[in-house]
Amino acid sequence: MKQYALLRILLAGFFLYVAWPSINGQMTQLSSIFWAGWLVFLLLVVGANFATLLKMTKPPVMEQEKKQPVQVGNN
Repeated sequence: MKQYALLRILLAGFFLYVAWPSINGQMTQLSSIFWAGWLVFLLLVVGANFATLLKMTKPPVMEQEKKQPVQVGNN
């Protein structure tokens, strides 16, 4: 299910593209803390999806392929 991880990375990149002009706007201490938290969360999302793409971790349960049990016949 690499396509889901890739789509999530692209969506996170799009959100960064949309938010980037606002990051350089008026900076108060509260807005700086908000944007720092937002960027940390973005890095966590991108890193987790890259780990899924590189098969460093198992994909989420909903995206795991179901394995069919092998049945041995009585021949």
